[in-house]
Amino acid sequence: MHDEAVVHYIDMIDQTTLGHRVIKKQFKKIPRAGWQIDPFGHSAVQAYLLGAELGFDSVHFARIDYQDRATRKANKGLEVIWRGSRPVGSSSQIFTNVFPVHYSAPVGFSFEVLAENVIPVQDDMSLFDYNVQERVDDFVAAAIAQANVTRTNHIMWTMGDDFNYQYAESWFRNMDKLIQYVNKDGRVHALYSTPSIYTDAKHASNESWPVKYDDYFPYADSTNAYWTGYFTSRPTFKRYIRVYSGYYLAARQIEFLMGRSSLGLFTSSLEDAMGIAQHHDAISGTAKQHTTDDYSKRIAIGASKVEKGVNAALTCLTNSNKTCVSSVPKFSQCPLLNISYCPSTEEAISATKHLVVVVYNPLGWKRSDFIRVPVNDEDLVVKSSDGNTVVSQIVVVDNVTNNLRKLYVKAYLGVTANKAPKYWLTFQASVPPMGWNSYFILKSTGSGDTTTLNMSPSWFLQVTTQLKLDKGI
Repeated sequence: MHDEAVVHYIDMIDQTTLGHRVIKKQFKKIPRAGWQIDPFGHSAVQAYLLGAELGFDSVHFARIDYQDRATRKANKGLEVIWRGSRPVGSSSQIFTNVFPVHYSAPVGFSFEVLAENVIPVQDDMSLFDYNVQERVDDFVAAAIAQANVTRTNHIMWTMGDDFNYQYAESWFRNMDKLIQYVNKDGRVHALYSTPSIYTDAKHASNESWPVKYDDYFPYADSTNAYWTGYFTSRPTFKRYIRVYSGYYLAARQIEFLMGRSSLGLFTSSLEDAMGIAQHHDAISGTAKQHTTDDYSKRIAIGASKVEKGVNAALTCLTNSNKTCVSSVPKFSQCPLLNISYCPSTEEAISATKHLVVVVYNPLGWKRSDFIRVPVNDEDLVVKSSDGNTVVSQIVVVDNVTNNLRKLYVKAYLGVTANKAPKYWLTFQASVPPMGWNSYFILKSTGSGDTTTLNMSPSWFLQVTTQLKLDKGI
């Protein structure tokens, strides 16, 4: 179950697509119902984009504001037609089932072996704790109580909870007995069901339902107990996911542009990790620290594998005849550029050896942005792929930046950084939609010196605080 508050809608789509693909492959089934029982509030986007637009005919969940729940129980409005997009209208609507209490079993009907106050169904009449009639009466009373806040004569019981069914036999043995003896009693009819079967029964009742248009946000489960801290908790992890979401999108495009090749599908490792990271206890920042560390580790491993595939693909795509030959330059990326660490650009640039920077734009429109790379030579000139000189700037790397570089390279890579770069080389790149441009950094021969402006660090930083090289470019 992905979160619905702090995720990007593209990540929601990708995660759901991956899940549906797995279900179809493993079980030969196409899901019809959304089971979003635990996210901390719900977005109208879920109703139409991740509901009706997916082909779902229902969505089911538990967490809505306690005051909203009380009002809806009073007027039998827990189940609604949720029309998530006003402009789209009825084509965006979906049947929505909000549970009357929680997603756990009704009180007295949990059969988890380690739970407290478990009352099993004892149908051996020779034993002193025989309680079939008592259990049937409790069942009927609970069913009638829920029916009194629900439209139609169909109600759903969610039999389970977090980390339940560790000993599944305990559950099914007791549920089998309940179904048998309740149906024999005849006051209510019980059966094993699914969300889709339940929804079909609701549709068949020809009932009129309330219509809802907006979000189920914010979520509070009692007075002054708003679940809103996760909107901003663990901001670094949220940013980490967002950065690699953009990188994953760009990598998939490059994978598509490569077509069928020996590289195969090289983005799947990051696809899996990003899908897991959309969990309502992952990107939300509500997991335990060791669990969050595991999410981050999976993304890092997946990104590392994808990076190799992107490098190989760019080697092929940027070759003049679009072939992958061993003689063409090999690409590398600089994920630690934010700490001024990019070994590939820090190597000496001579008259016979130059640096090629390929800038890729995954967006659907032309983009111009500033690129900066650490270098060790101030006598450099930048050329575009058509041979024109590009205006560039050189700024000296200060000691504070070098010290941070040394500290974090040791922390991230476990190695001591080699000699720090002396300068930042900055230039403006212009890239077509869903395309790339190549820029060549050459040793200056003198004719291009007038296009390279040497500035003091203080003046440069004052006017270029927004300059950055991001994997999303």
